[in-house]
Amino acid sequence: MATETVRGKQISIHFDGTRCIHSRHCVLGRPDVFVPNVDGEWIHPDAAPPEAVVHIAMSCPSGAITYEFADGRQEAAPVVNTVRLRENGPLAFNAPLTIAGTDDGLRATLCRCGASKRKPWCDGSHAEVGFHATGEVAVQASEPLAARDGPLTIEPQHNGSLKVTGNLEIVSGTGHTLNRVTEVFLCRCGHSKNKPYCDGSHRKVGFVAD
Repeated sequence: MATETVRGKQISIHFDGTRCIHSRHCVLGRPDVFVPNVDGEWIHPDAAPPEAVVHIAMSCPSGAITYEFADGRQEAAPVVNTVRLRENGPLAFNAPLTIAGTDDGLRATLCRCGASKRKPWCDGSHAEVGFHATGEVAVQASEPLAARDGPLTIEPQHNGSLKVTGNLEIVSGTGHTLNRVTEVFLCRCGHSKNKPYCDGSHRKVGFVAD
């Protein structure tokens, strides 16, 4: 699916359906802008003030929704790079992202259940397979980072974990900082006993992914 662009008088909305994980922040937060279950046009940028459109776009964890003002302004890189552990769901990154060698914007949800057909990105399969993984893991002792922003590189390891390099704060689903790292290996096979971190279980279960 190509990215769908709907242009308003002051702000345009871009929607990439391949990234959508159906978190439903858009249709619940502004059902006048994102009108669910209709035939034809369902995105209406002029139905709300531009600031409201920005707020809804920023609440989309997968980056499926982005915005652009008429003067060219777009989403700025975050002041703090984060990955949030979505309860029983994916890893939600917010940072200037390079994933598998390609610029991937500022927001992305990456599979941690091992079942996605679009690895390393989430496709919602965690709900189908009944994946269970808490978003509230134990806090690890960590020192404040010298810098909290900057580029973040994510390299899916062949048949293995996600290698993440760059300044990153690992955050619980309720917003608590759990760890601060500049390099970390995160589980994406769904079997680690130390989620979200890799413990080598991908080798034991025969996980296969590029």
